[in-house]
This record gives sequence, structure tokens and C-alpha cells, in this order.
Amino acid sequence: MPSTTRKNRGTKRRKMDEPIVINNFIGGVMVPCQDHIDSHDPSTGLVWAKIPDSGQAEVDAAVNAAQAAFEGWSCKSAQTRANHLLKVADILESRLEEFAVAESRDQGKPVWLARIIDIPRCVLNLRHFAHAIPHHLNTSNVNPEMGVVNYTLREPQGVAGLISPWNLPLYLLTFKLAPALMCGNTVVAKPSEMTSVTAYMFCKVLQDADFPAGVVNIVFGRGPSAGQALITHPQVPLVSFTGSTLTGKFIAQATAPMFKKLSLEMGGKNAAVVFDDCDMESCIATLKRSSFINSGQVCLCTSRIFVQKSLFKDFLEKFTAVAREVKIGPPSDKDVFMGPLNSKPHLEKVLRYISYAVEDGGQVLCGHGVEILDLPPQNKEGYFMRPTIITGLSDKSRCMQEEIFGPITCVTPFDTEEEVITRVNDTPYGLCASVFTSNLARGHRVAHKLKAGTVWTNCWLVRDLDMPFGGVKKSGLGRESTQDSLEFYTEAKTVCIKI
Repeated sequence: MPSTTRKNRGTKRRKMDEPIVINNFIGGVMVPCQDHIDSHDPSTGLVWAKIPDSGQAEVDAAVNAAQAAFEGWSCKSAQTRANHLLKVADILESRLEEFAVAESRDQGKPVWLARIIDIPRCVLNLRHFAHAIPHHLNTSNVNPEMGVVNYTLREPQGVAGLISPWNLPLYLLTFKLAPALMCGNTVVAKPSEMTSVTAYMFCKVLQDADFPAGVVNIVFGRGPSAGQALITHPQVPLVSFTGSTLTGKFIAQATAPMFKKLSLEMGGKNAAVVFDDCDMESCIATLKRSSFINSGQVCLCTSRIFVQKSLFKDFLEKFTAVAREVKIGPPSDKDVFMGPLNSKPHLEKVLRYISYAVEDGGQVLCGHGVEILDLPPQNKEGYFMRPTIITGLSDKSRCMQEEIFGPITCVTPFDTEEEVITRVNDTPYGLCASVFTSNLARGHRVAHKLKAGTVWTNCWLVRDLDMPFGGVKKSGLGRESTQDSLEFYTEAKTVCIKI
């Protein structure tokens, strides 16, 4: 297959206004693609990268490379595999600033956010699974009455198909990649075509780390072409996907006849419950983050806030004031809290929900259409909007039921604990929720009754990779964590020996 050598990589300096041309990574080398997709800088609307428009042929080549590498990789000790990942983590950490700037430009998030969250989390993903998985692989017991020894093997599946989204591009790719590799699988990954640049840069890190060729293959392209070819490939026995519920449903239907193993982390309509005994200042600061960080483009973001009636008016005034103070602008500005949304079509979709809210009788307290968005001239064509708070909607309205995935949150009052539990659970989603109260017993009671994969009390987005992550209902299938990922990326075999 055609390739570029390491010697030639980066020797030609690219003009500042010239788009980056990305190649697929197959069998340890960069492989050019004939057709490309334009990738836009969300802060300017200008094309800044050309992404391979891969299809069946490219996926077939990647799967073949992964299959060829599987025996050698799966036979290595867990510690040897860990050493490879730790070397990659060290190189990635040494290039943190370069990756943070690229992730910001590609996705739209502020550079400071990529610098303190996204790229450090990528490094942590690699190191955590490298250190943890070797301690969880096998178990054994002795049955003296039967005169046997039983032990288990956690055997890798083969080629893992990994599909990651555009909101946390490298963060979520490495969250899948690290456990898949540590369990002895080889990988074919497809990042989102809207945010592929840091995955491409990561391929160069793999080369610089002398990672075994063919163990990791990354094919870039659209979901209906490259993505579908990957999920339906007969030599890919398991698929891990993070993205929309609609796409997850399609993957489940398309792969059902093939009995593939699936992990689906999908949409959310996450609620916060604010009781009148909460620490108001801490609660509002947390909800500012949970509603508007990354322009609301995190599957765990809060989009419904239920506030106890006695506190409702005071909360609404203070929370609206905080939202109005949020600075929006170029992601490179260190004082900017919110950059642009990721794409023009996504911005248009999010803005439609404001129209739906008005149609459904809601009141827009702040944000789009209420306040002026002042941007520098070079960012006028970017995909920006202000954080938006809406009230006065019924629980059955579109904005209270459907995933928006943007900086819009709906605030509504409630009376009793029993009432709010019923109302929070009245949604087809169940990814996460937050509870704010100083009553520890109440915090436990409510957390136990909310139908969600994760419930935070007096905090948000505190993650421990040893704890299960995933959703219920239309929010997902399966869990991801040290133990859960180990179980997903392997099959258990029991061996019984007569002694």
C-alpha cells in the first residue's frame, strides 16, 4: 500500500492558510486517500483540514492489518503491552500544549480547557489502564472434594472496532483504545470526521513510540461509509461506540444478525435537582460548569434544572446573572469560558430548540435572541451562541424531553421530593443526574430512586476510572471502567484440571 515515510513527515512546512491534509494510519504507516472531506475551524468557519473520505476498501485494509498483528500482540505479556502504552503516554504528555491547541482549533473548545482536561485525561487513560488491567486478568480456585483446580482466562476477542465522537475527540478515543489494547486486542478506530486532527497527530506519536505495526489502525471518514463498513465487517467481533442515540440504534440493528458484542454510550437529558437547603453559591457555580462547559457539548451536561419552589425565584435571578457574565469568544483567549459550537449544522439545530421553546410557551431569560453576541471580525462567521436559560416549559415539551447538546438549560420549579423524582425520571434517557442538598439522607434517597447511570450529589463530573460509567434506557448499553472494560474487551474461559 502507498505510504509516507517517517523521514518525510513534517519536512515540508505548511503555509498558515493551507489546510492540513490527513492520511489514514494502516499497518503502522500513513496511507493517503483519494477523496477528502472539508473540516472547518468552528471559530472562523474556514476550512482548516482535509479528512480522508474512506470507505470499504480502506476499512478492509485496516482490518487485515489488525488481524495480521493480532497473534503477536495478544501473545505478549500484559506488562509488555503496558510498557508500550506507557511510552505513548510519556510522548503525548511531552506534547501536551501542541495537542491542546490543535484540539481547540478542531473542536472549538477553549485552549485552556483542552490543556487542563482533555489532553491530561488522554494521558491518564493510557496510564490508568496500563497499570490496572494486569491486576484483573485471571482468577482461580481449588475444589479439594472434586480433586480439581479451576482457573479462568480473560481472552482477547480479536479486532476491536472503536467509533468516537466529536465533542471530546482524543479524550474518548483513548478511553476506548487503552483497555482494548491492554486486553490483547488489536484495533481499527474511526474518529468523527469533524474532529480528526488530534487522532492523526496521535498516529505520529505511535510511530515515534515504535508501537508495533498494525496493532492500532485509524481510518478517517463518514459514518455511513467508513463507519458502516467497520461495524458490519465480519472480522470485527466487537464494537464500542460513543455518540447519538439514533446512530447507536442503527449500530444495534445492523449488527444484531452478526451477534457482535456492543458497548453503546449515547445521548442524555440530564437533570439537576436543587433542594432549598443546598449551598446556593456552590450549587450555581457547579451548574454553570455543568450547563455550559464545552458549549454544552458534553453528554453529561445538565439540560434540565428542577428547583424547589421556595428557592426558585432567588435561584433563577442568580443563575441568570451568572450566565449573562459568561464570556464567549475566540478559543485561544484565556478569559473565554465558551468557544463556538462544533459545526454550522449543529449550531442551527441547537438554535431551533430556542424556537421550539417559544412555540411551546417557554420564556427565554437570557442568551440567544435576548442579548447581543459581540465577536471580533475574524470570528463573525464562527459557530457561536450565548448560554441560554429557558423557563415556563411543561415537562412534555421538546426542550424538556429531547437531547439538545448545546448551551441551553431549562429551569422549572417543584414542590416535593416524591414529585421531583417522578418528573426527573419522565424522559427516555438516563445517563446522569445531580442532586444539591445539605441533607445527606435525602441525597442518598433521591440518588437511589433516579433512573440514571451516575448520580452526583453536590458536585458534577467527578470521575474515577475504576467506577462504572454508562447509561440506562436510550442513554446506553453496557458500562466502561477498569473492570467493565476488561469484561467487554475479553471473553472469560474456565479451565478445569484434575489433580
